[in-house]
Amino acid sequence: MGSTATYTYCNVTVTYTHTGKGDQVVINDATGGLAYGAVGGATSAGYDAFDYSYDEVVLYGNGSINWDATHMFGYQALGEMTQVGKTLTKGFYGLSDDTKVYTYYEGCSDGGREGMSQVQRWGEEYDGVIAGAPAFRFAQQQVLHVFPATIEHTMDYYPPPCELDKIVNATIAACDPLDGRTDGVISRTDLCKLNFNLSSIIGESYYCAATTSTSLGFGFSKRAEGSQTSSTPAQNGTVTAEGVALAQAIYDGLHNSQNERAYLSWQIGSELSDADPTYNNSTGTWDLNIPSTSGEYVTKFVQLLDLDNLSDLNNVTYDTLVEWMNIGMFRYLDTLQTTLPDLTPFQSSGGKLLHYHGESDPSVPAASSVHYWQSIRSIMYPNSTAEESLAALQDWYQFYLIPGAAHCGTNSLQPGPYPENNMEIMIDWVENGVRPSALNATVSSVADETALEEQ
Repeated sequence: MGSTATYTYCNVTVTYTHTGKGDQVVINDATGGLAYGAVGGATSAGYDAFDYSYDEVVLYGNGSINWDATHMFGYQALGEMTQVGKTLTKGFYGLSDDTKVYTYYEGCSDGGREGMSQVQRWGEEYDGVIAGAPAFRFAQQQVLHVFPATIEHTMDYYPPPCELDKIVNATIAACDPLDGRTDGVISRTDLCKLNFNLSSIIGESYYCAATTSTSLGFGFSKRAEGSQTSSTPAQNGTVTAEGVALAQAIYDGLHNSQNERAYLSWQIGSELSDADPTYNNSTGTWDLNIPSTSGEYVTKFVQLLDLDNLSDLNNVTYDTLVEWMNIGMFRYLDTLQTTLPDLTPFQSSGGKLLHYHGESDPSVPAASSVHYWQSIRSIMYPNSTAEESLAALQDWYQFYLIPGAAHCGTNSLQPGPYPENNMEIMIDWVENGVRPSALNATVSSVADETALEEQ
C-alpha cells in the first residue's frame, strides 16, 4: 500500500522440524498484514532464507541437488507456514477451533509463482490469493533470459543499448494510436504485430548520454555482494538492419532448428533489456552479456555445477536452449514448474484468485499467464463453451492483462496504469461478497494529472 504509518505489534517466532530431516524451520512475523489489522508471516524454509537465497543452497558440495530446500522453496514452506500460522493465531488470540480465520496471500514475480503454488497444492488453506506476473514454468522462464544473448552471439552483433531503446520507443510511438487513443501505451499488441513493420525504423537516429551506474547482483535474489559499477559512453548512430533483425527475432520467440516454436516470448514493445550488451572500456566495444539469472540457472540447476554464470555461449544453439529447458522441466516438474491446471480443491473450498500481468513485462512474458489461464479453462471446464467457462471462472478466478505495464510495476516507457490496493479488493470479495469487475489502477502521464482508471 505504500503506507508510512507506524504500528505497534507483537513479533512471535516459532521453530519446528521435519522428522528424520535434521532441519530447523523458523517462522516469524512479517509486517505486510499490519495495514489491514492482520497477522503476517515469513519463513526461513529450513535453509535460512532470511540470510541466503535458494540458488545459494540448491547444490550440496558434491554437486547433488538439495531436494529438501527445493521442495521447501517450490511450495512446501509457505503451505506449512500458513497451517502453523492459522493455528498459532487462534491460540494467541484465544479463538475457538471453529472460529473462521480468513487467510490471504499476495506476491509478484517469483512471489506470484509462490502464490500459484499455494493455490495448486494448499488450496483449502487460503481464502484469497493475489498473484502478479507469476514466474511459473521455471525451467523455460529462466533459460529464456539468455535467448536474446544467444541471438546476438549467433548474429555476432552486439548493438549499443541506445539502439535497442530507440527500436522500442519507436515501436511504442507507432503502435500507441492503434487502439484509437493516443496515450503513450500500446493497448493492442495484436494490432501492433499485424500492422507495424520494425524494418521501417532502419536509418532512424538515436542518441544517449554517457552514464555511470551501480547495479545489484541479480540472480534469483538481489544481493549487494554481487553489485557492480559500470560506465557507458555517449551513444549515437542510426538504427541498423542488424538491430531490427535482433529485435524481431526476440519478439518472434525461441524456435528450434526445425522452426518449431519452443516457448513463448515477450510482447512487441516490451523493453529488450535482456539483450543489453556490456561495454568494454579497454577495447571501446560492446561485448556479449549473459544475464546471470539465466546463466546461473543453467550452471547450477541444469549442469549441476556450483558456478554463478556461464562463461560463454560457444557452441550454444537454439536447440541447446530447448534442451536446457527440457532438462529442467522434467527434473523440477514436481517442485518448481508450478503449472498444475486443476484447481478444484481451491475452488470448491470457496477460494478466490486475482491474477494479473503487465502486458509489456520484459522479464516474464505476459503470454505465460495467458497460457496458464487457458489451461485452467480447458481442464476444469472441458465441456463448456468459451463463454460458459469464462462466466464460471469469473466467480472465483479473475485474470487481468495490464496494458503497457512492466514487470511487477509501472513502465517508464509507457505511462499506463498499474493496479494498486489489490488486497482491499480481495478482502471485499471474500468477506463481503463483492465480486470485482475491474482493478483500480493509478496512472500518471505527462499530459494529465494523476488519475484513477479501471482496468
